[in-house]
Amino acid sequence: MSRIKTRFAQLKEQQNKALIPFITAGDPNPDCTVPIMHAMVEAGADIIELGVPFSDPMADGPVIQAACERALVHGTTLTDIFAMVKTFREKDNETPVVLMGYLNPVEVMGYNKFASLCNETGVDGALIVDLPPEEGESLLAELRVFDIDVVFLLAPTSTPARIAKVCQSASGFVYYVSLKGVTGAATLDVGAVENKVADIRGITDLPIGVGFGIRDAQTAAAVANVSDAVVVGSAIVNKFAQHADSPATITSEVVTLLKSMRQAMDK
Repeated sequence: MSRIKTRFAQLKEQQNKALIPFITAGDPNPDCTVPIMHAMVEAGADIIELGVPFSDPMADGPVIQAACERALVHGTTLTDIFAMVKTFREKDNETPVVLMGYLNPVEVMGYNKFASLCNETGVDGALIVDLPPEEGESLLAELRVFDIDVVFLLAPTSTPARIAKVCQSASGFVYYVSLKGVTGAATLDVGAVENKVADIRGITDLPIGVGFGIRDAQTAAAVANVSDAVVVGSAIVNKFAQHADSPATITSEVVTLLKSMRQAMDK
């Protein structure tokens, strides 16, 4: 059983929901990433989404686009990120890590090498934003060899037929994008999220994570009540933007935010 499946099974037994923070690897500089990952786990993170910086992150709003730019200034590559995960695993062999990014860097590396490095360094899952199931079989086949989970996105506009198609290819969990738009956009309608999550539950037994629009402890708790996992991105990455010259302040701010979300979710 993969770390992701194990973690969700543990949480279900404890009647808890997963808190999944997102950060961009290499932001504000590569030396900060692993220490912040450890700090997030200590603050209550159950799974970590590690963003692969890309020059054209079309699904992301200005906050995460800027994070990619900060990371790319330092030349952060996919190979560097595998090294970060390997270092993280020296102290933490239990917390699942999911790489989230775009297909281009994976294409450049090659599917076999990408899957092999996921296995060798301790990456548990991949979410390739711009890779639909219809075009993903070659990569999925390589990842399945190593039991690496593949997370796919669902949207408010996803039809029942589309949900079924995506869930046939997905593993680990499915990620429901709660808003029409890019990351960091609009205001969350928890009632609409609850209705859509119910529709998805009628089609798949996979855990359902909800992201986009979760800004604070209150929205995290509300989403946790209707899903299996809360994914927090822009609200965290904003801290990186505000304190890019002070990694210690970033860590402190992120820990405070995650602890408040964890506490609210656990109530």
